[in-house]
Amino acid sequence: MGISIWHILVVVIVVFLLFGKGRVSGMMEDLAKGIKSFKKGMADDDDTPPKRIEDKQKDR
Repeated sequence: MGISIWHILVVVIVVFLLFGKGRVSGMMEDLAKGIKSFKKGMADDDDTPPKRIEDKQKDR
């Protein structure tokens, strides 16, 4: 017994009834902004080379 299309449809209807169309679309917009920001952060992180960690024995 897995999740069928009817289970998903019932969950979506309940969410719309509880939160309303405007609230759900606002949450989806916030989720999309978060994903976009995460992807941008990951892309920015690849541009900078990692810093080398010097051996502490060389300093002595």
